[in-house]
Order: sequence, then C-alpha cells, then structure tokens
Amino acid sequence: MTGTFVSIIIPAFNEEKYIEKTIRSVMELSYQKEVIVVDDGSQDNTKKILSLLEPIYKELQVISLEHNQGKGQALMQGVKRAKGEILVFLDADLGETSRYATNLIDPVMQQNIDMTIAILPKTKKKAGFGLVKGLAQKGIYKITGFKSMAPLSGQRVMKRDVMTNIDRLDKGFGIEVGLTIDVLKQGFQIQEVEIPFSHRETGRDLQGFIHRGKEFIDVFITLVGKWRMSE
Repeated sequence: MTGTFVSIIIPAFNEEKYIEKTIRSVMELSYQKEVIVVDDGSQDNTKKILSLLEPIYKELQVISLEHNQGKGQALMQGVKRAKGEILVFLDADLGETSRYATNLIDPVMQQNIDMTIAILPKTKKKAGFGLVKGLAQKGIYKITGFKSMAPLSGQRVMKRDVMTNIDRLDKGFGIEVGLTIDVLKQGFQIQEVEIPFSHRETGRDLQGFIHRGKEFIDVFITLVGKWRMSE
C-alpha cells in the first residue's frame, strides 16, 4: 500500500499537559497524513494550545466541540472528517511516545491485517487489580472466541473498511471493548502488537478506584449489550 494516505484521529479532553508533545511527535511520522484533533469541550488550555499549533502544521485539523460528548462521539466526528485509507486512533496523553505509532500502522499497511491494537508495556506503578481487564478479556472471548491481551487499549489502527458499517461507538469506558467485538463480528482480522507507548495512569488511591469502578460498570454494560445482540 505504497503512498497510502493516513488519517490520525486524536480525541482530547483537558489535555493541556500532553497535547502539544503528542502532536509534535505525531507530525514526525513519515506517512502522507492528516492529523485530526477533536477537542471534546475542554475546560483547560487545550483549545488555546491547539489554536496556536494549527497554523504551524498544514496537516493539522482541529474540530472543537462546544460541550463534552465523550470519547466515542469525538472519535466519530474525526472519522467523518477523515480522508485517509488508514485510520489511526491515538490518545492525546501519549506525549513523545506517540512517534511509536509507526509500529502499529505498518502491519495494517504491509500485511493482511484489518486492525492492530497496541499492547502497552507493564509499568512499575501499582494500578488496579486487573478486574476490569479480566472482565473485558472474558467477555470478548465468550462473544467472539478472540483472546485479547489488550482489551482496553485505545491505541488502534484500522483500514477504513473496518468502520464502514459502524455508525456509532459505545459510550464511556466500554468503547474499546465494544469496538473490538464489532470488528470481529464483521469477520475482520485483528492483531495485537507490543508498542512502547506510555501515558497517564491511575493509581491505587481513592480517585483511581472510583475511575476503575466506573470503567468496570461501563465495560459490563457494553458486554451485556453485545451478548444480547449476538444471541
């Protein structure tokens, strides 16, 4: 797929600490590309930073949503604008490690792979107990037969055809699990790839446990909905 045009879509909500480094690193990728950042109603300086970066990079397009609509809606806004044959979903807090996206893009370009999903390296920081990840893995396997190592990873690359029959993405923290199931149910090929991305993580504090509690509920609701649809 020599000369393939790539659309990199980055949803951003209150990412003033990371967004500039993420964009600058993505711009270093050598593909013919466009970079679409969807500001999902940020209340910090994210919008201001994007307004300063947009005139600098001809490949950069900024979509500003007036109110926070959630990651799924932000991504779909980017997909609607995208012109590329390859769609790349990246989180806004990857910072300088966003340059490793090339390791996620190449298998889709060069092999018979429809979607790649990044497996992030283990960190020294203690996070949760793996309950959400375990639920997601078991649910995906039960519905599709696919054993996922990174069911919650938001770093994904796919051919445009993968999104053709998907008119919406699941809400909340169930978005990645739902997308994996939808793609597999359509008969597409998924490959998970170890990529040295790093981004913000929640720890074993009150805020972290609240976050993972919400995540568990969203993933559970998504899996129940997908299971009912598959019956």
